[in-house]
Amino acid sequence: MAGAKKNFKATKKFEKKHLKGVLDQRKATAKIKQRQQLKTKKQAKKSKDAEFYKGGEDGEKANRANGPKKTANVNNMSVDDFFGGGFEIIEKSQPNKKTSKKLGKRKRDEPNEDESASDEGSDLEISADEMPVASGSEDSDDEDVDDIGMSKSAMDALAKDDPEFYKFLKENDPEALEFDDADLAEVDELSASEEEDQPKKKRKKEKKQGKADDQEDGADNELTQAMVARWKAALTERYSLKAARQVVLAFRSAAHLNEDDEDEERKQPYKISSPEVFHDILIVALKQIPEVLQHHVPIKESSSGKVHVPTDSKKFKTLSNLLRSYISAILHLLGTLSDDATLKLTLSAITPVIPYILSFRKLLKNLIKTVVGFWSQSTSSDSTRITAFLVLRRLVVVGDKGIREAVLKATYQGLIAGSRVTNVNTVQGINLMKNSAAELWGLDQNIGYTTAFAFIRQLAMHLRNSIVHNQNESYKTIYNWQYIHSLDFWSCVLAEHCSPLKEAESGKESQLKLLIYPLVQVTLGAMRLIPTATYFPLRFHMIRSLLRISRSTGTYIPLASALLEVLNSAEMRKSPKPSTIKPLDFHVAYKAPKSYLRTRVYQDGVGDQVVELFSEYFVLWSTNIAFPEFALPVIVMLKRWLKQSRKKTGGNNNNKVRAGLVLLVQKLEANAKFIEGKRAKVDFAPKDRSQVDAFLKDFEWEKTPIGAYVVAQRKAGAEKAKMLEQARKEDERKRKEEEQEALEENAAELDSEDDEMEDFDEDEEDEDSSEDDDDEE
Repeated sequence: MAGAKKNFKATKKFEKKHLKGVLDQRKATAKIKQRQQLKTKKQAKKSKDAEFYKGGEDGEKANRANGPKKTANVNNMSVDDFFGGGFEIIEKSQPNKKTSKKLGKRKRDEPNEDESASDEGSDLEISADEMPVASGSEDSDDEDVDDIGMSKSAMDALAKDDPEFYKFLKENDPEALEFDDADLAEVDELSASEEEDQPKKKRKKEKKQGKADDQEDGADNELTQAMVARWKAALTERYSLKAARQVVLAFRSAAHLNEDDEDEERKQPYKISSPEVFHDILIVALKQIPEVLQHHVPIKESSSGKVHVPTDSKKFKTLSNLLRSYISAILHLLGTLSDDATLKLTLSAITPVIPYILSFRKLLKNLIKTVVGFWSQSTSSDSTRITAFLVLRRLVVVGDKGIREAVLKATYQGLIAGSRVTNVNTVQGINLMKNSAAELWGLDQNIGYTTAFAFIRQLAMHLRNSIVHNQNESYKTIYNWQYIHSLDFWSCVLAEHCSPLKEAESGKESQLKLLIYPLVQVTLGAMRLIPTATYFPLRFHMIRSLLRISRSTGTYIPLASALLEVLNSAEMRKSPKPSTIKPLDFHVAYKAPKSYLRTRVYQDGVGDQVVELFSEYFVLWSTNIAFPEFALPVIVMLKRWLKQSRKKTGGNNNNKVRAGLVLLVQKLEANAKFIEGKRAKVDFAPKDRSQVDAFLKDFEWEKTPIGAYVVAQRKAGAEKAKMLEQARKEDERKRKEEEQEALEENAAELDSEDDEMEDFDEDEEDEDSSEDDDDEE
């Protein structure tokens, strides 16, 4: 009985302290075994495919490149064949496998930096069937990553977590603990094999020169201009891979400059103390390395934009680690740069190497995120934004469906994040982002349609939730700059890719044309969510977005009622209060402050916007045969409003608004008479649609009465905007001068205070010394 009780206690103790760990260890072991079995099956399948496609000799070469095939043959042996074959061959081929298996276990538990650049587990859903780069499969890249081994940080973690296993490795396999850039060591081997093709005299001369240089550089790992110049000459003359390896290592040291003090465990191979050397190594790495890659692994590009990279070649597999290190260093360097010229040079160096990194999914994900960050950053200059956009465009052109979708989603998210703050300083950059990003959605309209549909549907859901859950703050999810810029961006996309000219060039109707109706409905719904005078600027922004769609695609969108609602509001029916506040800039405002409501300044601005938008709306149909009937209801409503405004009691005595509307009515009536005179001469009936559509088709709209008015109005608006921009720049210059003067005055005051304190300290010292003298006496 006592023994059973004792066993029960031991069982409970084991369950409490050890059972969970044992179960987790068993699960981990099972997963590792499963992974190794899958890997073995893949290797066997690849070797069979190589034999089938390439024949006997090529199949054997592929087996040697992918690793020894002994294990697969041993598994298929009978017992007699196994013992008859001996043990020496099997024992020789297995130690490396054992070590890699053991390392693989730890590598799975302890992810390192190299693993972050591998292709497994990425959020980029890139299909292997769609990959345009590869003549080799993605599995080869995964195997290359597995065969690299462990990085220094992972081995340090292993020494801390499992010291017994670390000690075992130190005694039995010390090579596993050598980390002197082992991932790039294969490049030297490949470079050495290339040097064998050179004449003997030249090889001897270069070896002597290399030994002398190594002796000079061996004493200290300080990077000098002479070393960079020597590497540059080797890259330019011979496309040397050995020099490329050293350049990448030095470039990585430059990218991680001044980080050794913070992290002493990550010592870089070179020290850089001169700004001239830093500049030289950046120029050589960013300009020469892409040329070396293109020389050794040339890219073949078709007329449709698809690229072919020989990923199954030995050179590409050897250079893949150098390529990963190079791109990782560029991404790290970008985070430390602020100079526009250097940023532009660094970003432009990414474009030629994009086809090589399409199969490195995690690295590609980080690249897209970094480039989109610079493209959408409000502090980036226009040249930096354009260079970053060219990188994104290249990714969409040469990538597969998964890459294209990832780039489009990241671009849209970057646009929304970058448009959060909109003012006179940022609005030009936001417009540049919208116009450049709109081009990407037309490169692949299948992917463009699906992503655009999903994002427009998301905007519609936000609008529906705001209407259904009518709470105090629910409207703020719609009435903000990000939502306004989203609708405006999609109007840019549809206007660019659904125009008749674009469709004529492509020879087919645009797939994106189906999105015009849902976008218009969402925009009209958002416009009327809160129809108060406070949000008239937002309404004007959305009307401009819809006018862009109507102008480019020829789609009729009823907008007159939205503008008449503004005129019939209480804000515009009553006479305004006089005020001296600054006029509101409607281009960078979606909401009018309370201090502007019912003021003459605000009413004048709203009146100008209404007249401008009415004229832009009617000029779209200025040559249409039905213009007289189309403009008649609006003319009647405007005359009614003008009649109401002339009343002494309850009218609006704002002569500026009334004068603008009177002129608009005159131009509309003149255009209606012009169309009536032209259509009086036709000899076809309204049922003849082809003749109706062809009416005044070749007539220039600028020569119509309303068209000439709009041309003059646009010219006056451009001059006014130019004057305002000059005034803004002058105010900005004066403000900076005043700030500089204030800083200088503060500095002068601080200096005078310091002088006074020094004089005070000297007086105290004199008093103390005189007191000491008195005491001595």
